Amino acid sequence: MDAGLLVQHVLVGLAVAASAGYVVLTRFPRMARRLRGKLALGLVDSGRPALVRLGRKIAPDPSASRCGGCSGCD
Repeated sequence: MDAGLLVQHVLVGLAVAASAGYVVLTRFPRMARRLRGKLALGLVDSGRPALVRLGRKIAPDPSASRCGGCSGCD
């Protein structure tokens, strides 16, 4: 495979992944919050200092409202 074609495929894959992540965050905030919580809990429980720091950084804010914060329900 040509190097330029490989770079193109990687960039398109990253664009698709970023678009899918944005859709999940904006359309399904409760599910995204639960996924972040589960991922953060797994990282914090790993015991490795670097992963514990990463888990604490991505953990959802405990004081945030349960709905996700878009204020669309009001």
